[in-house]
Amino acid sequence: MKIDTKDFCVREGSKVNLKKWPTTSKPVFSSKEEYKRLLEKHVAQLSDLQELHAASAKTALLLIFQGMDAAGKDGAIRHVMSGVNPQGCEVSSFKQPSAAELQHDFMWRSTQRLPERGRIGIFNRSYYEEVLAVRVHPELLANEGLSDEARDKNFWKKRYRSIVDAEEHLHRNGTRIVKIFLHLSEEEQRKRFLARIDAPEKNWKFSISDIHERKFWKQYQEAFGECLQETSTEHSPWYAVPADDKENARLIISQIVLNALRGMKMAYPKTTDERRAELLEIRKHLV
Repeated sequence: MKIDTKDFCVREGSKVNLKKWPTTSKPVFSSKEEYKRLLEKHVAQLSDLQELHAASAKTALLLIFQGMDAAGKDGAIRHVMSGVNPQGCEVSSFKQPSAAELQHDFMWRSTQRLPERGRIGIFNRSYYEEVLAVRVHPELLANEGLSDEARDKNFWKKRYRSIVDAEEHLHRNGTRIVKIFLHLSEEEQRKRFLARIDAPEKNWKFSISDIHERKFWKQYQEAFGECLQETSTEHSPWYAVPADDKENARLIISQIVLNALRGMKMAYPKTTDERRAELLEIRKHLV
C-alpha cells in the first residue's frame, strides 16, 4: 500500500489549528503481519539508501522529532531506523540546557551535533524546545541572560525567524531537514501514562514532571500550532503525523524519511581510469 505523505505535510504559510488536525488516520495496513512486512520493507530500503547516501557524501540529512510526552518519539526512532548502519547515523537527545549551554545563543548546543555530509543526524527534541517549552514557561528565559531589549514584544517572532534563517542556511549548504511532529491526543497520552505506571518494566519512563506538564496541554497545543505555522517551509517542512496509533505513525514516518532520501541527488563515486588501474595492480597480489 502506497502512503501519501502529502496529507501530513504542513504547507508553508498555512494556518495551523491543531484542534482541526487529526491524531488518528486511516490505517495503512490491514493486519499485524502486513504492518511487520511493510516496516521490514521500509527498513531494508532505508538501509540501502543510507549506504548510497554515505558513499555519495554530498549532503547530510537531519531528522527532527518533536511531540508531547509519550507521543512515541523514542519508539519511532528505534523502529524506523533499526536497519541503519550506526556508523552513518547519530541520535542526539536534548534535555534542559546546562549552565554552560545557557551562556550561548539558543541554537548553539544543537549546532554542535549537526550531521556531516554523508551522515544522518536525528534530534530527539531540539532547538524547537526554545519556542515550545520555553514559550509555555517563559520564566525559563530568566536563565538565558537575555537583555530587556532582546525580550521585546516581537521576541517569539524573532526566534521563529532565527530558526527559519538557520535552516535555510543549512539547506543552501547541503543539509536536508525533515521535521516530524507526533500529534498525540490528550486521552491517548493518559492511557500511555497509565501503562507506564502499571507495567513495572515501563516505570522508568514515567516522571512526576510528566503530570506537571500535562496541566499545560492547551498551552502546548497552541505553542506547537504556531511553531508549525511559522517554521514549516518548502525546503524544511514539518509533518504533523497522527500519533495515537504507534504502528501507523511508524509506517508514515518511514515513508517520509524514504522520500527525503530519494529526493537527494545521490550516486556512487565513479572510479577513474587511474584508480581502476591501481586496483587491478593490487588485485594481482591477491590471486
